[in-house]
Amino acid sequence: MPRTKKVRRAKYVVIYSPFVMKETKHELVGEPVETPNGRMQWARCTRSRQMQLLNLDIIESELDKSRAVLNISIEDAKKYDIHEDYQIGDIIYHPIWEDVGIVRDKVTISNGMNAIVVQFQKNNEKRLIESLKK
Repeated sequence: MPRTKKVRRAKYVVIYSPFVMKETKHELVGEPVETPNGRMQWARCTRSRQMQLLNLDIIESELDKSRAVLNISIEDAKKYDIHEDYQIGDIIYHPIWEDVGIVRDKVTISNGMNAIVVQFQKNNEKRLIESLKK
């Protein structure tokens, strides 16, 4: 009877790479190791090929928070307007996408403009411009 080679399917995570200075795809290498600080595993960046030691428990808890189900309605939301200011925790309705979301973060994008990071029910996480001067 011929021996079959077991094919291992690679697992990937998207995390910040300090070598490339942005989020990139990393391949998990080896098996996770239990430590007092949590499950640790090495990950290799698919771009720079550099390795990082990851705490899988922290990564999984962050993924769970970002994918949490939002139970909000249109009645609770402010209509999104590019000229308005928003605060973290504000609930907004985007009329073009017909979707409701919650403001998770406020950031300054590369051109110096202000943006909000919104976790939508249907469209996942999006960055939207805010405080655009008229």
